[in-house]
Amino acid sequence: MTKTPVPSSRSLTDLRDLTPARVGLGRAGASLPTKALLSFTLDHARARDAVHAAFDAAAIVSGLRGLGLEALEVFSRARDRTDYLRRPDLGRTLDEASRHLLAGHGGGGCRLAIVIGDGLSPTAVNAHAVQLIGSLVPRLAIDVIEIDRVVVARGARVALGDEIGAILGARMIVTLIGERPGLSASDSLGAYLTFAPKVGRTDAERNCVSNIHGAGLGYDAAAFRIAWLIREGLARGVTGVALKDESGEPTPRPIAAN
Repeated sequence: MTKTPVPSSRSLTDLRDLTPARVGLGRAGASLPTKALLSFTLDHARARDAVHAAFDAAAIVSGLRGLGLEALEVFSRARDRTDYLRRPDLGRTLDEASRHLLAGHGGGGCRLAIVIGDGLSPTAVNAHAVQLIGSLVPRLAIDVIEIDRVVVARGARVALGDEIGAILGARMIVTLIGERPGLSASDSLGAYLTFAPKVGRTDAERNCVSNIHGAGLGYDAAAFRIAWLIREGLARGVTGVALKDESGEPTPRPIAAN
């Protein structure tokens, strides 16, 4: 007679080791323990700071130049951070000067354009955008795909890439943008891919690779997935719900701490 194996006992400590989520915090009377409360307060402050952080566009442009990429700088209609947060619609539209600037570099069309926007976490973009593109370029080179245009956008929402892509005549636009900070990650970067961008595209027409940060998706794994979506999106002429991610990406490796 064989005995049924008894599952090993697992504790909340084991669960906490597997996730940055707040689980098994304990309690002190009717409240949280001091350590858990202080940790929550710190993460909440980090999230708020990430939203209001300065967007270091100059450093990003310089970093891109180091990769052999020249970038144009543009602005949305949001005049400042307060405007941006209170009026999401303004972050989806270019100001007039930026339209004219891009029009002077469009017309000939391009295959692939990258937009780097501050979004809701400039901290994420400052920390990860250039490094991610550094991993993406050689991945694209395998499929003989070049980045034809790079645009750095201030006061940007995801949909701003649609107008930028339309003016540039891009077949595919990839928008790298800071995601809404949470209490587990305040520096999460997202990549949104849209085939044949134009004003009025919906989220159903985009693919998204998200959670690119230190405790999330690493640069190599994110670049692998993004490059696959770019290649297949261009080949099939679609993105969004019509393009399922079947990249079968390799085992993700975390981003090394600075």
